[in-house]
Amino acid sequence: MQLQQLAYFVAVAEIRHFTQAAETLRIAQPSLSKQIRALESELGAPLFSRARGNIALTPAGETLLPLAKRILADVETARLEVQELVGLRRGRVRLGATPSLCGGLLADVLRRFHDAYPGIRLLVEEGGSRDLVRELTRGSLDLALVILPLSGDAPLETTSILREHLVVAFPAPGSTTRETRLPRRHYLRIEDLRDRPLVMFRPGYDLREATITACRQAGFEPRFAVEGGEMDAVLRFVEAGLGVAVVPSMVLAGRPGLRGIPLTVDDPGGSRRGSSGLLRTIAMAHRKDVTPTHAARAFQQVLQTYISEAAQAGTLPAGVESLVSPPR
Repeated sequence: MQLQQLAYFVAVAEIRHFTQAAETLRIAQPSLSKQIRALESELGAPLFSRARGNIALTPAGETLLPLAKRILADVETARLEVQELVGLRRGRVRLGATPSLCGGLLADVLRRFHDAYPGIRLLVEEGGSRDLVRELTRGSLDLALVILPLSGDAPLETTSILREHLVVAFPAPGSTTRETRLPRRHYLRIEDLRDRPLVMFRPGYDLREATITACRQAGFEPRFAVEGGEMDAVLRFVEAGLGVAVVPSMVLAGRPGLRGIPLTVDDPGGSRRGSSGLLRTIAMAHRKDVTPTHAARAFQQVLQTYISEAAQAGTLPAGVESLVSPPR
């Protein structure tokens, strides 16, 4: 049994005419009939009935048709996979990322990947880490850049790539009519946010959960001036003087109307260190039960290479450090 014979059989079964099938396949009709007879001989049963010039499938033909289509489809999939492996000439990467990354270094990574693999379609979904985890587990995304630790029992495999510091964003002096009075220090403790109006993200943002949890651990409930915004809206509300917000330091790049003060806590010994709840680890995640496509694995490699090179060159955004091992 040969793949060519199966292809000929499927063509005749769908067209129900030997001469027209031969024309579609661009072969001589006698050659087509010969291959069909050889297939019938191999299987030991007729595949077509030819009563009065009408072509119909026999029970054996009805049984073979879906199997033949599946075999030919698997062969085509294998061909495309090998082409993708060899040259990555076609394919798709469905990527999820948090707003801070979409507005930060991700654009440069996407440009590098597109230059290397122009035939690969890039589909980017922006959202909070919790939303991205949900879409990843549903199979709507191939990869996602999420915040660790993951909530719940998500069946994902993660690789830590970045650690970013969270800062308190406030209007730059002279940028608004309403000055935000903050302690004259180079750092803030979470307790300094007590009774201060906060601009808060919508539910689903891990930044919302991190800020609320840190405030409650410090013994107070945060006071919201406005809540429910996406990243751009939150930053604009802070610029307008509605309140302060806890944000990743990288999102302040290119916003002269905002300043950021790092958040710290005091340990029992009196020295200052970053709070584990206010230092975020960014990881690249994919489902454990699905092997990433060649295109997705190529994107992972481009991302890690970019981060490693940027760390060595000192061009990562302020407050961001690489967790990617440098190339050997």
